[in-house]
Amino acid sequence: MRKIILISLSVLFLAILINLAWSFQKKESINSYEKVKIKKFNISIQCWTFRKFTFFEALEKIKAIGVNYVEAYPGQRLSLDLPDTVEFIHTMEEEYIELVQKKLANLDLTLVSYGVVRFDNDPQSIRQLFGFAKRMGIENIVTEPEYDDYALINKMVKDFDLNVAIHNHPEPSKYWNPEMVLKNIVGLDQRIGSCSDTGHWLRSGINPIDGLKLLKGRIINLHLKDLNKFGDKKAHDVPFGEGIANIHDILAELTLQGFNGYISIEYEYDKESLNPSPSIIKGLEYIDSITYYKDYQQLLSFHRGRYNKHGWNQYGPGYFVLDEKTGVLKSVGGMGLFWYSKRKFKDFILELDFMCEESITNSGVFLRVPDIPISDDYIYHAFEIQIDNTKKGIHRTGAVYDAEPPKKDAFKNPGEWNHYKITFQGNNIKIELNDELIVDWDAEPRGKIKDFAEKGYIGLQNHDSLSSVFFKDIYMKELK
Repeated sequence: MRKIILISLSVLFLAILINLAWSFQKKESINSYEKVKIKKFNISIQCWTFRKFTFFEALEKIKAIGVNYVEAYPGQRLSLDLPDTVEFIHTMEEEYIELVQKKLANLDLTLVSYGVVRFDNDPQSIRQLFGFAKRMGIENIVTEPEYDDYALINKMVKDFDLNVAIHNHPEPSKYWNPEMVLKNIVGLDQRIGSCSDTGHWLRSGINPIDGLKLLKGRIINLHLKDLNKFGDKKAHDVPFGEGIANIHDILAELTLQGFNGYISIEYEYDKESLNPSPSIIKGLEYIDSITYYKDYQQLLSFHRGRYNKHGWNQYGPGYFVLDEKTGVLKSVGGMGLFWYSKRKFKDFILELDFMCEESITNSGVFLRVPDIPISDDYIYHAFEIQIDNTKKGIHRTGAVYDAEPPKKDAFKNPGEWNHYKITFQGNNIKIELNDELIVDWDAEPRGKIKDFAEKGYIGLQNHDSLSSVFFKDIYMKELK
């Protein structure tokens, strides 16, 4: 009896230690992530959520929730109107492929991912799968290979320009530990990465933040889950924000990483499997409540894993180089203007991050450029929000150039990212630099500014070849 009591106390003590460690991690995490401006992510729903229904029924339910992206899995019965032997799978016959395409089009849904799917390590098996994915417009193939030789997979992602994401089921499955995923993908094409399942990490006793940090740069998509317990194989799903996953910090970490893939909701709780929609909707409302950029438009386009400069034009000397993976712009030479040509903006909030290469870096953000720039005349009819840490007053970082100085210095050292929030409403310009209000000014012609327009283009200045300025995360919110 005494031995049993001692064992019980030891188990209890261990459980207390685990909970204390988890609580400490969450507290430390909150301190690290509370100021992160969480971006709006592309949300999809894994059809396993509606495994009690046919694939076509699942699509109807996904549409009813208000989500536009779908992740399918192999083996789900296709339709009540067809024999129960007809399943959604990459080997299905042509007539059923066409039925799926028609159903998706009628509901205006996009099939973005497929898995978890297993396939043999031979050219015929893999090519059939990739050919199906390409035809269906699927971007991500989610799998858990039983083999370690990814040579054929590596070749196919190049041939078909598709992503392969290695999924993690709980311990003792092969990839339960993110270190094993990383070990298998290191050195391979960047389109081979992780489908990070936060719920299975939690069941295996892994803090999702640690997993995400380890796999930074190689996360293709997520199966996002919140659970009621940590380190328990029997833990079940709860709506986002009600469990122990710390969804806020997960999304904050993904924001900091510049993640642009799909976050797939996979709600697996058996007791709610006949009607998981209310819990999903509740969870989506939580995500909406913590999303900072939910009403913003990202001005640098992102498509199929790459940023591009579509909609942007360069006037004058110099140019900006774009890192297509990270979305970071770097100025080269000058002096010119990199301007967003798709449309003019009237009242808006413009937010972006910038970084100076050196203390002498000179640049700026132009507001309401009235016409297509064909000469330098635009500088007399548009406001420039200055970037230059070496100047004073109306020429210093944060100033409305040559017109209104900043109330204080709030810029960071060269090599550190700064955040501008610029509000232009009517004639009023408010400038926040690194969360400090440094300008609140009712604009008027002053200095070099002869007049200004009611609406216009926005632009980024490349000033000279002495030092570069970097921009990223350019968001626009129009005000009514």
